[in-house]
Amino acid sequence: MLKKLTEAFGVSGFENEVRDIIYEEIKDFCDSVKIDSIGNLCAYKSAKGGQKNPKKILLSAHMDEVGFIVTDITEDGYLKFASVGGIEAKLMLSQRVRINDIKGVIALKAVHLSTAEEREKLVKEDQLYIDIGAKDKKSAEKLVRKGDYAVFDSDYVEFGDYIKAKALDDRVGCAAAIEVLKKDWDVDLYCNFTAQEELGLRGVRPATRGINPDFALVLEGTVCNDLFGVPKHLRVTKSGDGPAISILDSASKADEGLVKLLEESANKHNVPYQYKAETAGGNDAGAICITDGGIKTASVSVPCKYIHSPVSVMNKRDYENYKELICAFLEDMGGEKND
Repeated sequence: MLKKLTEAFGVSGFENEVRDIIYEEIKDFCDSVKIDSIGNLCAYKSAKGGQKNPKKILLSAHMDEVGFIVTDITEDGYLKFASVGGIEAKLMLSQRVRINDIKGVIALKAVHLSTAEEREKLVKEDQLYIDIGAKDKKSAEKLVRKGDYAVFDSDYVEFGDYIKAKALDDRVGCAAAIEVLKKDWDVDLYCNFTAQEELGLRGVRPATRGINPDFALVLEGTVCNDLFGVPKHLRVTKSGDGPAISILDSASKADEGLVKLLEESANKHNVPYQYKAETAGGNDAGAICITDGGIKTASVSVPCKYIHSPVSVMNKRDYENYKELICAFLEDMGGEKND
């Protein structure tokens, strides 16, 4: 499932392929599945038991990934582009990309043709272009048009204890949510697969309105920098130490009571976990927590090295423990509310 999801085409605002995969996987396990006008896929699964007043839990994972949009086609048949979501220009150079079914590479003139001054400067996005093998503008326009989207063309690969893929942010959350929906729970479970998170948390707002859950969990992939040359005290998360619980970021502060419940579930079920030691960044929790008068929200994430690149890397054990923590929490939330 994770291979299928990460290799799918799903730039922000064009999540159709990812959404179709998810729909086919969950449609037979939910009471209802709907797609709204912005492209969110919203699923509901009622509590399996006979509770008169079960707890209401929302899980939220975003479908979209970072990528590119074609802004111009040159007379020589090259494609100029702009990034969709946060991607550093130095990561773009020499990468393979896919525009629908058209293959291409992000290119820059060879080092042999660069001046000494050019070699010393960082590459900027506006210097780059996509080469799709067209001989001129007319030939390129038969294949691609302005406004078309592109994604990194990167295969899912397992090596040792790790997985390499594009779009682990946030197909890990989508894959985990799919598995959760295939099981029965003693809670009323709402699960939103949201659109356009990378463009400023756009899709999650309409998806969340009106649910008013007791708790909301955002399922994510997050930064991991236990890398060569990085001091231990600056390592935001550590690969292999389990899923990461966020306390504070630039978009939201996790509800303290919900964080405590997550900790209790992890300890009770012997699931390793860690805290994200950084307050930068943000995710859909930033919009959920201020919806409908306020929702108690927290984020649980898989640490991913080289995030927002074609070679994001995660530890398999972290992913399995991530799913175990989510399931442990839902199991512990079973039963009726004490209103």
